[in-house]
Amino acid sequence: MRKSDKKLDNQIVKALTQVCHSALDEIDGFKWLTHTVNFDKFPDSLKIVCVFDSNITLATYLKSSDNNGLASMISSSLADIGIELKNAKNQIELDSEENCTLYHGGNWRNRLA
Repeated sequence: MRKSDKKLDNQIVKALTQVCHSALDEIDGFKWLTHTVNFDKFPDSLKIVCVFDSNITLATYLKSSDNNGLASMISSSLADIGIELKNAKNQIELDSEENCTLYHGGNWRNRLA
């Protein structure tokens, strides 16, 4: 990773950490988020995965009137550091701990690969 990539990644982590703290307080069932990126194809390769504790809380969130709130928080926070998601619907994914356990034995590294 180039020094400039590392600096940008640190900015992304900082922005997403703020979103995570807010989401923990505001969104029932939200647990954590992470990101993956290939800096050779940045920003199109930036992918954010938001994880809920169960499929039930994820489904409840998706049916809620604020079902775009998390994506809005992420997009806004990244925009504050000069990163625009060109296709937020494809770059922000919602998942659950339950799905990872069912399909990947709880191994998030394999699930995110």
